[in-house]
Amino acid sequence: MNKEHKKGLMPDFRFPEFLDSGEWEEINLGSIGKVSMCKRILKDETKPYGDIPFYKIGTFGKQADAYISKDVYERYKSKYSYPKKGDILISASGTIGRLVIFNGEAAYFQDSNIVWIGNNENLVKNSFLFYCYKRIKWATDSNTIARLYNDNLSGMKIFITSMPEQTKIATCLSSLDDLITTQTQKIEALKTHKKGLMQQLFPQEGETVPKLRFPEFSGDWVETTLGQVAKYENGKAHEQDIVELGKFIVVNSKFISTDGEVKKFTNTAFCLAEKENILIVLSDIPNGRAIAKCFFVDTDNLYTVNQRICKITPIKAVSMMLFYLLNRNSYFLAFDDGVKQTNLKKDDVLNCPILLPKDSKEQQKIADCLSSLDDLINAHVKKCELLKTHKKGLMQGLFPSSNEAA
Repeated sequence: MNKEHKKGLMPDFRFPEFLDSGEWEEINLGSIGKVSMCKRILKDETKPYGDIPFYKIGTFGKQADAYISKDVYERYKSKYSYPKKGDILISASGTIGRLVIFNGEAAYFQDSNIVWIGNNENLVKNSFLFYCYKRIKWATDSNTIARLYNDNLSGMKIFITSMPEQTKIATCLSSLDDLITTQTQKIEALKTHKKGLMQQLFPQEGETVPKLRFPEFSGDWVETTLGQVAKYENGKAHEQDIVELGKFIVVNSKFISTDGEVKKFTNTAFCLAEKENILIVLSDIPNGRAIAKCFFVDTDNLYTVNQRICKITPIKAVSMMLFYLLNRNSYFLAFDDGVKQTNLKKDDVLNCPILLPKDSKEQQKIADCLSSLDDLINAHVKKCELLKTHKKGLMQGLFPSSNEAA
């Protein structure tokens, strides 16, 4: 390595064979290769379908925004700089620092909004560089950077170690990434299975019996309304009584839409929820994802219901069964016209049509089946979060602390 490079630090964690390998060294990204970018393709050269996918900064390697012909692709690729397989593409505007590893497929990326370093891997392996990029502070403390310019990227500093240690670190972290990806795929597969199972376990439109039924039950389901099987109560405003840490969790639309991740607290419960209540979001922005999303209360004396949330207390139906029927029910979603904010009224909620099995035992069996599947999904989600937490801690330990991103 260049002896003019400034000496760096030692990481907290190190593989045994590298314990005596000395300090890491600090380099500029510009020292490992030239910053490059694709050139702009004119809009009239793109089309909604075709041979070669064209990606804008917003999608960036996921769903193609448009397509270009092979002739256009070859012309631009031969005339201008183009990433080679393994290069790491970086979003240079919008959300700065999003990364995609270019796998060498026939594809074109949007001009200077996406940049990369043409690394010859003499100093840094691309697989290692990917994790270095993950730790870079791409924005200022005020997050005001609107664009990443070539000089910004070239001047950024990272700490590097020997090639064998780079390889070991990259292999370790990529293996962990593979585990996280596999776990995520399991979660998505289980969610897809649950969606299909619900379509089978509940009667479809125009039908009075489901396609899939437990063998001990028979007969038509009964059509009724929510108002005939449950009581309704509006939540109360808690905004003036929020505290940093309180006795009760305030259930508002943000709490429900984030599955409980975003919490507010209070010491005053103006609308205390009871175990097996169902809480429904009544108001949301146009085309929002929170309207009619439900939260099932599994604990007494913990949650208090905020305004624009209603509390449903089942009286003639199994609570968990009713939860699965009401959550994002198509009847409620039809109130969203995609233009103005949706606000469900009490009568709107109580008039929701529902089909229920006559036998409460069948209701309970369906609820138990789906809640068991939810428990399995949640267990896999927790496992995935643990893997992500483990990876975060590992990255903090495997790299010198001065190389840590915000």
